[in-house]
Amino acid sequence: MARNKYPEVTVEKILEVSQRLFLEKGYDNTTIQDIVDELGGLTKGAIYHHFKSKDEIMDALGEKMFRDNNPFEAVKKRTDLTGLQKMKMAIILNQSDKAQVEITRQAVPLLKNPHVLARMIETNRRLLCPYWQELIEEGQKDGSIHTEYAKELSELLVLLDIWMIPSVFPASPQEIERRLAFIFEMFSKMGLPMYDQELRDMLLSLPYFSELNN
Repeated sequence: MARNKYPEVTVEKILEVSQRLFLEKGYDNTTIQDIVDELGGLTKGAIYHHFKSKDEIMDALGEKMFRDNNPFEAVKKRTDLTGLQKMKMAIILNQSDKAQVEITRQAVPLLKNPHVLARMIETNRRLLCPYWQELIEEGQKDGSIHTEYAKELSELLVLLDIWMIPSVFPASPQEIERRLAFIFEMFSKMGLPMYDQELRDMLLSLPYFSELNN
């Protein structure tokens, strides 16, 4: 069998087709065979050579979408913003990416699987913590953030993302709002007044929060 000289092209094609099918049909309703059928001659073996499961495809897709539309890189060179303002804008830009938000929503039911949850935490820690820490340290220098715990707060931000997902920590709409209020107050007292009414309303409008009201 001839060796694939361009494995990165194959991976890119698998992720491109998977993203389209996940958004069109939903993650649960998309099978590996559905993906194969759209790959123009590639086989299941080609998929399993690069990904052990559909879960791994979802993981890789989420990471690719983040890197392709990285909100931290978008705000990094903004000289008109403080470190604190860049943190807020990074959140807003991330949630403005409709495809990324929908893929996140599709992934939420997967978190009942502890292996998927563990991979999600590890990916977020690896990708997000350095960016958060960099912006917090920038805020320390420009005076917009007053804390001695840049590294610890960057890690806490990633952990709180998990806490806010209702399928991981079940909560009613009222309990979600109380969590947000708690986060606002806690970070403010720690010298990181990142959250405001605009961010609160935006976070509560996310699909996996707003669906709690239905």
